Amino acid sequence: MDVLTLSRLQFAITTVYHFFFVPLTLGLALLVALMETMYVVTQRDVYRDMTKFWGKLFVINFAMGVVTGIVQEFQFGMNWSEYSRFVGDIFGAPLAVEALLAFFIESTFLGVWIFGWDKLGAKAHLAAIWLVALASNLSALWILIANSFMQEPVGYVLRNGRAEMVDFFALLLNPNVLVQFPHVFAAGLTTASFFVLGIAAWHLMRGTNPEVFQRSFTIAAVFAVLGVGLVILNGHAQAQHIYKTQPMKIATAEGLFETETPASFSLFTIGDRTGTQEIFSLRLPYALSLLACNNLTCTVEGINNLQAQYVQQFGPGDYVPPAWVVYWSFRAMVGAGFLLLAFALLAAFLALSEMLESKNRWLRVFPFLIVLPYIATTTGWLMTEVGRMPWIVYGLMRVEQGVSTTTTVLSVALTLVGFTLIYALLMAATIYLLMKFARAGGAPQTNASQETGAFVLQPAD
Repeated sequence: MDVLTLSRLQFAITTVYHFFFVPLTLGLALLVALMETMYVVTQRDVYRDMTKFWGKLFVINFAMGVVTGIVQEFQFGMNWSEYSRFVGDIFGAPLAVEALLAFFIESTFLGVWIFGWDKLGAKAHLAAIWLVALASNLSALWILIANSFMQEPVGYVLRNGRAEMVDFFALLLNPNVLVQFPHVFAAGLTTASFFVLGIAAWHLMRGTNPEVFQRSFTIAAVFAVLGVGLVILNGHAQAQHIYKTQPMKIATAEGLFETETPASFSLFTIGDRTGTQEIFSLRLPYALSLLACNNLTCTVEGINNLQAQYVQQFGPGDYVPPAWVVYWSFRAMVGAGFLLLAFALLAAFLALSEMLESKNRWLRVFPFLIVLPYIATTTGWLMTEVGRMPWIVYGLMRVEQGVSTTTTVLSVALTLVGFTLIYALLMAATIYLLMKFARAGGAPQTNASQETGAFVLQPAD
């Protein structure tokens, strides 16, 4: 274990912890805003109770997302100072905008929303939650603008050993952002929808506040179909973009060692220890050409051919990412995605057919499905980031060139263990709180909270 390996592990672990909370924040903010909109328009108490119930869970999740995200920022300077020196002129700009604009709006108006019940007018209070929802997704957009430069560098010039920005609008309109942000947005909507479906189904089986949870289930079912549908459609567009910009990622995700015309899709592939030869493969003819090019005849270059090209272009080195991680992450993501589509359609059928009674056996499935979007989003990010290896900035800087030269194995190892343990405790506490308040049900607020108009984090009686 050297500094490079430990630094990569530390960033990977803190990122996975952080991203566990991000998609739910993005999607649940929108659903809560929609529920409060329905309350303001109809003045029906059921929508107020829905807003407050799901709003509590949103606040708990949001708080943990903030805590885990802050540590990532420090790692750029501590563990990856050479990367920060090389690309800080570009990478720092969207991160600064995200913190100074989107996150400040998000956190400020979330406070207004929490403490503004019955203190603000109905429309002003509604505006606060919509600003939270908008700013949450704008925050994700700025983060993805920064990440997209790592995936597809644009709007820069190399000067004095650094990448310097020359076109801010090229950075904003990076083609990678145009396919990546809709995918993340739809994933957030999917995560939130199945989160609501699972908890609502659990309460419906127990007969708890049926009006609150039947309406919650119906709203979530509609947005689950919308979210999963957008994830799949945009995922196809994203795959075609990656085929053009990072062909090695596609080849590795498909276990395609040799160039094929037309290219087949791998159902199951086993390679040798060197990662250069196929031992066994079960493939679907023509399917990869269809995925990559929307036709059945296009050529998809294989790992070995691309490796040889990159050696000629960039010099000696291993340009193949960890094949098994990329290969199986892709399959876990796609498999979870199509399972989500099937159950989203089932949820919509149950809701629209008015079959949400407590004896419906299908409701028992949905609490367990809460985990599926997390599997899909986590493995999706693993494929995105690991599949870019060995580049920290694609085509410009290798990972080993970005690590700090002054850190020691001991210092990184200690912080790695410390962050992992602390985050594990925080994760356990957050899951405990989410489960505690989720089980409490959607009963009206306690007398104390009604008298003060405050939004309080306490379970209903």
